Amino acid sequence: MPEGPSVKKFQLLTSPFVGQVVTKVGGSSRKINVNELKALKLQDSQVHGKNLFLAFVAVGGPLELSAEELKSQREACDGASSPAQEGREQVCAPQTGLAEEEPQDVPHSGSDAPDADGECPGSWLRVHFGLYGSIRANEFSRANKASKRGDWKDPIPRLVLHFESGGFLVFYNCRMHWCSSPMADPASDILSMEFHRGRALDALRTPRPVCYTLLDQRYFSGLGNIIKNEILYMARIHPLARGSLVARPDLERLLDCAARFSSDWLQSKLHGQGLHPQIYQRQQCPLGHAVMKEALGPPRGFKRLTWWCPQCQPAVPSESGNPS
Repeated sequence: MPEGPSVKKFQLLTSPFVGQVVTKVGGSSRKINVNELKALKLQDSQVHGKNLFLAFVAVGGPLELSAEELKSQREACDGASSPAQEGREQVCAPQTGLAEEEPQDVPHSGSDAPDADGECPGSWLRVHFGLYGSIRANEFSRANKASKRGDWKDPIPRLVLHFESGGFLVFYNCRMHWCSSPMADPASDILSMEFHRGRALDALRTPRPVCYTLLDQRYFSGLGNIIKNEILYMARIHPLARGSLVARPDLERLLDCAARFSSDWLQSKLHGQGLHPQIYQRQQCPLGHAVMKEALGPPRGFKRLTWWCPQCQPAVPSESGNPS
């Protein structure tokens, strides 16, 4: 599924439509009533890890904010949640368990959406993308190959939003539900200026295998399987190495690689360039060594395909087998 850099690109595609009113809607989503979005104003667009949040308000309603008020609300939202706030409910917070598992859809309730008269609390639409999920601006996705049945049917969008400017947004292969706030912790977002290296380093230094910790969205929001594989190779760390046995400078280098690779990948996407992985889905590493592949994950958790080079990323003797 799309990782942090991809979702950030999707958010940038929605930004030009912030402040505009939805004039027409469409789409196949059955989790929300798409018609409720008609005549609402797109108030804000935010990304937190692998989740996109869109705020909608009634035009002229009491919840319609000025630019200054919107900026203040964003700052308050960004600082509203952290792991230390265990007593606080985190409404619509990102998944904090296994990083790559799909969240369960929340059945739609009409009362969750903004009322036309603007009397109910402002609502946010949370968008979580599937494996081939995407957003397109002012264009529809077209079939680039025939289906198993041999036909050439274009992908069916989950949601289409037409705006007063004449432009439109199209959402594909995603799960959506309403929530009251995109409460999240920017200190865990690898693409955020507020990313907390110290907290991430503490998480990596536990006895847990580093490849498990890297997919823990509590500390590495937006980091997915592709980034995990690439940065472990860049840092020359075996995926099953227990963090407590890895030298601190090596873990520091791993964090550097995570930040640099994520930022570089985002810039590549913004310039329409593809990803050229060094280890992910490769049979050989850049040095010509044979690459190993195995599904790795916690014993009772989700397993993710992992690629590594046994020569460039040698196993620590005690981690030669799959940890229990």
